[in-house]
Order: sequence, then C-alpha cells, then structure tokens
Amino acid sequence: MASSGSDRSSGDADAISRAVAEACKAQEWSKGIRLLNKLPDTITSPRLLCNRAWCYSKLELHKHVIKDCDKALELNPSTLEAYLYKGQALAALNRTQEACQVWEQGCNAAQGLSTELPLVVELHMLAMQAQSSGLLMHTATDVAQPPITTIKSSSRGMATTVVSSAKKNKGTFFSPLNLDSDVIEHIEGGPRNKQLNHHGLQSLTLDIRLSKGIGQVNRGNYEEAISIFNMLLEENPKSCDALLGRGTAYAFLRKLEIAITDFSKAIEVDPTVGEAWKRRGQARAAIGATTKALEDLTKAMELEPGSADLLHERGIVYYKLKDFGAAVNDLQECVVLDPKNKFAYNYLGLSLTSSGNYAEGIVAHRKAVELDTSYKEGWTHLAQSYKELADSDKAIECLQKAVALDGKYVQAYRLWGILLHGLGDHKNSVKKLSKGLELDLANLECLYMRASCYHALGEFSDAIKDYDLVLRMVINSAENRTLQHLSFYQREIALYTASKLASPFNRFDIDEDLDPIFKEAWCKRLLPTPSFKHQPSLNVMPKGGQLRQQDSALTRTKKMLLEAADEIGRLIQYNCPGFLRNIRQHRMAGLAALEIAQKVLYTWQAMHENPQELEDLKDSSAKSLRRSKRKSSNGRSGNRGGPQCSNKVGHPSNCRCQEDDDSMKGPIVSTWRDVFSIAVKWRQVSEPCDSVVWVDMLSEKEFKAGFGSHTPMVLGQAKVVRYHPNAERALQIVKDLIKVRHFVNDAANEVIDLSDPNKLVAVDATKSCFDLYKVIGTTFWVNTECMSTAKEGKILDGTRLTLQKTAAKGLEFSIRTPGTPDRWAEYDIEMTSAWEAVCDAYCNGAFGSTDVKELEPVRNGILRLCFYWYNFMPLARGTAVVGYITLLGLFLAANMKVTANIPENFQVDWEAILSPHLNMFTGAVQPWLYPSVSMETSWQTLPDVSATFGTTGAVISALSSYDM
Repeated sequence: MASSGSDRSSGDADAISRAVAEACKAQEWSKGIRLLNKLPDTITSPRLLCNRAWCYSKLELHKHVIKDCDKALELNPSTLEAYLYKGQALAALNRTQEACQVWEQGCNAAQGLSTELPLVVELHMLAMQAQSSGLLMHTATDVAQPPITTIKSSSRGMATTVVSSAKKNKGTFFSPLNLDSDVIEHIEGGPRNKQLNHHGLQSLTLDIRLSKGIGQVNRGNYEEAISIFNMLLEENPKSCDALLGRGTAYAFLRKLEIAITDFSKAIEVDPTVGEAWKRRGQARAAIGATTKALEDLTKAMELEPGSADLLHERGIVYYKLKDFGAAVNDLQECVVLDPKNKFAYNYLGLSLTSSGNYAEGIVAHRKAVELDTSYKEGWTHLAQSYKELADSDKAIECLQKAVALDGKYVQAYRLWGILLHGLGDHKNSVKKLSKGLELDLANLECLYMRASCYHALGEFSDAIKDYDLVLRMVINSAENRTLQHLSFYQREIALYTASKLASPFNRFDIDEDLDPIFKEAWCKRLLPTPSFKHQPSLNVMPKGGQLRQQDSALTRTKKMLLEAADEIGRLIQYNCPGFLRNIRQHRMAGLAALEIAQKVLYTWQAMHENPQELEDLKDSSAKSLRRSKRKSSNGRSGNRGGPQCSNKVGHPSNCRCQEDDDSMKGPIVSTWRDVFSIAVKWRQVSEPCDSVVWVDMLSEKEFKAGFGSHTPMVLGQAKVVRYHPNAERALQIVKDLIKVRHFVNDAANEVIDLSDPNKLVAVDATKSCFDLYKVIGTTFWVNTECMSTAKEGKILDGTRLTLQKTAAKGLEFSIRTPGTPDRWAEYDIEMTSAWEAVCDAYCNGAFGSTDVKELEPVRNGILRLCFYWYNFMPLARGTAVVGYITLLGLFLAANMKVTANIPENFQVDWEAILSPHLNMFTGAVQPWLYPSVSMETSWQTLPDVSATFGTTGAVISALSSYDM
C-alpha cells in the first residue's frame, strides 16, 4: 500500500511538472507559479525555486524573485541560476551595486563548475557590464521599487509607523502586487509565435494592458492604474486579475471599503485565488475588522500553505487581536521561512513582550535592528521593551539611536518623555515631550504627560493650558478618551493644589476636601459629569497660583534635610523587573520617613513623660471603630478645595497631629492612621497622576460595595512584568484553599460547590491559571486568610485571588481587596492593637535605648503593624510604598536605621499578602532586614521636616529641586 501511494505521488508530481512546462510555453507565468506551489519539493529544491523565481521575474515581481533565489542559495550555494536571477531582480529595483555584487558572487561560486560554462560566461558579462556602465539590465529601465506602506502598531499605548520614502500611506502593510493571473510580459520585438490567431492576439493585448496596470500600481501611480483596470472591467466585468489590481490600487489610496468590494468580487469569480483572500484580509485589518481579516488570511493560507507573507500578515492580525500566543507562532514560522524580514522580527518582538516574555522579545527586536541598523521603529520598540523591564540605560541608548536616524521622529520623543517621567526626572521629561509636540501638536499622549509633569513641578499655569488642550481635542479611541477624562480630574486637582501653595502642608487634604463622588470617578477614570463643582481659577488666587520665591529657595537647612532624605528614600526601591528607579519618589519617601520619625518620637517622649498619654492611646480602639462607622454617614459638600477650605473641620481620623498655624512642631500622632497619613500625603503630592486616596473617604455607596485595590498578575495572555513572579505562589494558594474549603465564589458571590472528589483531583492537577479556569468553568474568587493577633483564633479576610475570563483566549488572574465597612472595622481594631503594642514596647521597655535586644519587641511590633497594613490595603493605590516608608520611619524613631536594600526579586507587600500568618511574613523579612539595622541617633539633630518645608509650595519645590 505504501508503494502504491508513493507511485501515485510521483505520478502527480510528474503531471504537475508537465503542466508547468506547458504554462511557461504559453507564457502563463502566474499559472506556472500556482502549479509550482503545489509541488511539495519546491521549497526544498534549488532548481524548482529558480524556476519559480524565473516565472516571478516575468511578472516583474522582483522581491519574490529575490526571496526564492535566497532560499535556493541557502540550500545550495552553487546554484548559478539563483545568482543570475537575483542580480537581474536587484538591477530591476535600481539596486545596481548589489546586483553587481551578486553576479560577482556567482562567478566566484562557479569556479570549477565546467558543466555550467554558459551560465558562468553570462554572469561574468553581466557583472562586467554593470561595472563599466552602471546601467540597469533589460526590464529595469523603467521599473521603480514598489512602495512599502505604513505599518501601524502599538505596545502598552505606543503607536509607531514604518513609512517608505515613496509615500506616507496610513494603515496596514500591503506587500508588492502579486496578482494571481496569467499575465504575459510584453517582450520587445513582439511574440515569437507569428501564427497567433485573432483570439490569441486579443488575449495578448488584454494581458499587456493588465501588465501595464500592474506596473502603474507598483510605481505608485494608483489613479492611472485604476483607469486602466476600469477599462478592462468594462470589457470583462469578471476579470479576477483586473478586480485584484483595482482593489489593490484603491487600498493604497486608503479607499479601503471600495477595495474590499473589489476583492470580494474577485473571490466570487474565483474562490481559489489565494491572493484575493489575502488582500481582502489586509484591507479588513486596516479598517479594524480584525476578526474577519483573520478568517480571510487563514483561508488564503489554506490555498497557499507555507507562505511567509501570509504568516507575517496573519501574525500582525493576531497581535492586534491580543492573541499573542498565536501571533508568536505565526511570526516565528515566518522568520524561519524569511529570515531577513525585519518587520516580522519587529512584530515577533512586540508579540513576545506583550505576552510578558521580555527577554525573548528583546532578542527578536535586536534581530530586526541588526538586519537594518537604520530601522528607527525597531530601535524605539527595543527601547520600549527595555523600559518595561526597567533597564533605563539601555532604553535611552536605543532612543538616542532612533533620534539620530530621524530627528523628527515623534514616537521616540514621546517614549523618551514617558521614560524620564517614570524615572522622576520631570524637568527633562518636559523637554522631550515638548520636542515631540513641536513636531506633532495633536499628539495627545505627549500633551497629557507634559501637563502631568508641569502639574508635579508646580508650574500650574502651563499644566492647566495643556489639560485644556487635551479636553478640547476630538477623541476617536477609547484609550485617548481615558486620557481626556483623566485630564479633567487632574486639572481640578491642579487648581486645588495651586490654591494651597501658601498654606501649611497639613492643610493639603484631598481626602477630606474633594467630593467623594469626584474621587471615585477619578479612580475609575469615568466620564466626568456636569454636577462636579469646579475649583477656583488661577486668576483669583494669590500670585496666580505660582510658587513663591521663599518656597523655591534652597537654604542650607533644606539641603541638609534633602541629602538625608535621598539616602533614606533609596531604600524603598524594589529590585525587580518593571520597577524604574524614580528619584522623585525616593526623595518623597525619605522626607516622609523623616517626618514620621520626628513626630512619632515626639509622641513617644510625651507618652514616656506622661503615662496618661499612653493610657489614652489604649482607649483609641473603640473610638476608632466608632469613627469608622460614623464616617460613612458624614455628609460632604462638593469640591470644597480652594483658598477658603480647611481640613481642620470633620477630619475622619480626629487626628491630633493637626498643628496650629503658629506652631509647626510638637504634634501628637495618637492613632495608626495619623502615622500612615503622613506618608499618604507625601505620596499624593509627589505624583499627582496617581489616584492615591483612602477608600473609606469615597462615597458611602462605593465603600459599602467594596471598592478597593486591584492588581493583575496575568492580564489577557500577558504576564504582567511587575507582578507575574508572584502568580505561581498565588495559584498554589488558590488550590490549597479549594482543597480545604471545597468551594469558591462566582462573580455574583454565589457559592460554587467543588466537593466532588473528581473535581478536587482535577484542581490539584492543574499547572496554570488557564488549566484551573477550565476545571472551574467560570469566573471565580477565593479569599485568602489573615490570622489575627489582636483576637486569638480570629481569621480576617485577606485579599481576593480572582480568576476571570477577559477574551476568547485570555484570562485575568489578580488580587482584589475590597474595602467594605465591616472589613475596615476589623482591620481598624487590628491596626490599633498593633500600634498600641509598638508604643507600649518602646515607651515602657526600650525608651531611648540603643540595645538591640531591648528593641527586639519594638521592631517585631513594627513588622506586625506593616503586615496588617499590607493585608488591609486601605488605599486605592500606593499601599505598598506607604507601608515601607512607614516601616523606615518607625525604625528610625526608635533609633534603628535600616541600611539594607530590599533583596532582588523580593516584594515586601506581596510577601505579606500571600502569608496567612504574621510569623511567615516576619520569617521572610527578618533575615535580611534585621542584620542591616544600625543604632543611629544622629538623625535627631536634623531640622524639623514640617517646619522646614512648612507649606505645600515648599514641599513641591523640595521634590523638584534635584539634578539628574
């Protein structure tokens, strides 16, 4: 049976070979190509590849000639026809020097091949002729290189274009025209067969006009091409070739709907023409009909298997559909078939990095720029990948190369500005973003980011101008609408902040002063509603909302504090992929930690000197709980920010650290919330783009609904670079909890019973979140456990590990921490108990001590406090950094200076969140934290932070007064 099958296969191949010969005799070159494509040996036979290249040359499809010749030479470097045809194709593309080099290579390869003497002579003559005359060979005299159109792509919001020197067409990539037709090249001197009948002559005339139309398309003369194809279609409305040609011309003119109509008609005429499916797929992809585009390209691949062009095209569509796994598969196969395709490598890099495989993505991007060192888009995408990994030095190197290649490349300046913003270098970020806006004033992301930088630097007039420009723009994408919504909220916050510049920093209180509904909408990035009250405009504020000279002046006292703050603040840095070293946030953290240390030490001194203060503190748990229950019913007016606003009235924490206007020193921080609020306020002002707010200060409705933080580890098919390292551990926790509880909750909070032993076995066998989702069959969540230390045996709700479907082939695996009133009350008790324990340990047993053993209960108590803070997650965002800042400040208050950097690939907040017991958390932190602690009292001689940087304007100036 095997022999019989082999004989049939051999017979089929012979029949196809004979048909190829007949097609070539009849000058039916496209038919010959289609037949050669059906031969399984074509892709592995240098001779057959050369035959197909020869057919392509007759159709003037010179790039296809080059590809086939390159493949033939990879298989056998002695294939002289490949050198011949490749050189002719290069010459036809006006690449004379390259053509000459190829012919010379052919001559060198022919040494010793006496049987190929005619080809050797022809190669030698061609090389000599090209060298001596510099003229192009035969058909090259009037053939221009087909233009390469635009490729639009995006990675985390980055849009780039690849534009040919011929024309800036906007849209997707269209490969050189390769119409599936029986086009016959017009040979000077007329047909050799002088016995052509009338029908044959008419057919030849038709083919010559088709060839002319194709030539006009390839030269970029699209209107002329359309005129030729229109006349042909008047004579023959069902000419598949003319429909394809006209549709391609329309596509290049961006008349994509008309082009799709022509391609559809061509498919109706002959549904076996793969080129028609391919081009309709390209056009559909360009208008955003990606699902239909995918169907067309898949059909084309069925008709033309093993096509590198189709793999490239389909890979791009998969990428746009965010099906990164499928995109990677297609593009990897494409670059195997076409290893010199820089565009395919570029999209392969984008697909890999979008899925979270940054190391592999960088390799692909590197290959793209190695193939073409002048590929500015490739350098920019490579920079994007390095930025996502937080390798800022390499990212800047790549951006410098992109800008050196094209000083007017807006996308490079945009990304550079965003990178500098992430590094905390807002001043230089403004310069790069401004350069991008000089080149493209309508670049919304540049405008929005520049507004945010001006806002952070306290240049409110410029910030408001940019925010207003964003708000006036006509928006046509969801992503840009989000930036426009954010511009509204941040414009109001900028005006609020400007109104507070000359006021004491403790009067800056967006949690109390801003409307809860406003803050909720800001956090959710919702469409603003007309009901929001606007802040006072700059022209009614003193000095127009500008920073005062005394706030900006850097005195010796200020410099002393900033040096100390910078040293301390660097310790908050996570040494993990994705976390840029933000110098502005480092300075913020250092100043906040010092202020915490100073105010907490003052509090402890008061408690030590007056034990009644400590007794009053121990009664704060019940008061705090009553306040948290009372808070949700407190009515608030609209956006109460402005010169008339004061946070002295109705502060939810009843904080005793609100200083009198005449005295900036000597506050008592009586509750845990007073302590953490210091860091929260600094975090709010350091980066105004971030919605750092207390969850219980949002609307009563949202608080009861459980609004809280949300952090994904897997998003769609992407491994989130910062947090995916925690996914494996989190998945195991989910499985362990299911094994113990035998249930999960669905999206409606209904219980899903998993007590069936087979289900439990299936859950235990899963290796990924995708596997686990298949077993459960729907969106679900489980609560992690957090064991109480305030009340023995009590189990608090930790966080919700949530797994939900986001797309056909995508999932979101995340932590979601709801801030409900009941949960808040429980953690309030836990936090109060922990804070009392710290105060008690220091004031009654280790006050003023520098003995490590005596301070052991204090530092253990600080870790306990931070452990519950991380599990509590009471902020919409920013909980992690606020927690570690407070840890550094409390250690310093007890004369324990932390000197260790956080270990590589260690995230303190995640360690707490994924640890059900306090001792698990402390067991992971103590080994590297405690040995680094040095006994230090010299910090107490530093100037008082709240007195030195007393106003909001002084704080903003301090955060901005650094040199990179």
